[in-house]
Amino acid sequence: MPNTKAAAEPSTARRRRRSAQEILDRVLSAAATEFEAHGYTGATTSAIARRADVTEAQIFRFFESKGELYREAVFQPLNRHFAEFQARNLADAESGEPAGVLARRYINELQDFMEEHSGMLMSLIVAQAYSQTSAESLTDIEGLKAYFEQGRATMESRATGPAKVRPELMVRVSFAAVLASVMFKDWLFPPGMASDAEIREAIVDFTIDGINANDQAGF
Repeated sequence: MPNTKAAAEPSTARRRRRSAQEILDRVLSAAATEFEAHGYTGATTSAIARRADVTEAQIFRFFESKGELYREAVFQPLNRHFAEFQARNLADAESGEPAGVLARRYINELQDFMEEHSGMLMSLIVAQAYSQTSAESLTDIEGLKAYFEQGRATMESRATGPAKVRPELMVRVSFAAVLASVMFKDWLFPPGMASDAEIREAIVDFTIDGINANDQAGF
């Protein structure tokens, strides 16, 4: 006698039909993971499709190219994160706390931000290095441009004399120092050289000392 229960199982176990939004969310999540793990050039749409459990055809129903997918999965979210980070710190700047306290907190929070989004940042760095025509770079992030502009304005407002280093250059050099120290920490600081807390404090001190080159009053 045939096992009607067993015969019916395939139909009852059939996968629920996904909505377009669910497919899109899965693709963006998988793409962000692949781009962060393998960079722009190393990530493939076939690998993204496997990770998202969709077909490549489904990916290209939403995105015309890998470059467009990269922008939506990595570039736009990072841009949004930078804008949110900048907004929080602008609010802190109006709190009335001493400039030195705000500066130390800001640099520590910037380190936290870079560590949290290190995968996205590294993906953009690699994309810039190897696929300049295929994906945006760090310099295209509007949130980062706002960060640089606000930093320049803050340094200019605090200046008490001629700047040793132009503020628009100083804010970018300071950012680069923090970025490199965070992104390449394992390479720059071998095990046993210093604790994470010591490294973080050294980054803060170094950055503030550099900024103070333009501020005769100092913090």
